[in-house]
Amino acid sequence: MSPKKAALDPEMVHRFVYDAHSDFESVRNMLDKEPALVNACWDWGGGDWETGLGAAAHMGRKDIAEYLLQHGARIDLYAAAMLGKLSVVQAVLADNPSEKDKPGPHGISLMAHARKGGKEAAEVVKLLRSLGKNTKPKEK
Repeated sequence: MSPKKAALDPEMVHRFVYDAHSDFESVRNMLDKEPALVNACWDWGGGDWETGLGAAAHMGRKDIAEYLLQHGARIDLYAAAMLGKLSVVQAVLADNPSEKDKPGPHGISLMAHARKGGKEAAEVVKLLRSLGKNTKPKEK
């Protein structure tokens, strides 16, 4: 068993996740000083948890997302969609089709993340459109 590590400073985690929405230089500087931030999560309230990668993903910040992945961030479905990683999205949805209708950080849809990916994520958008939205059958 590894020794217990001290928790990260909450203010630092908040700043990192906040800056990962748009400030590449801040993300790089903070990660240089504290590499454990790469997978840190911030709760914006009500269980709205977000990582730096999640922040970059819904903002379409490929530069930040790719930097975080290169430094050990754990990819998730929403980041994969934005980055156009079709095989990752297909694998997750093949295993659990209902994932396509679950909201990501801030309640932002998987489709919205894919659209933020632009032309590189066009095939993911196409896949999601082909799957449609899950709806419950009407009861008789």
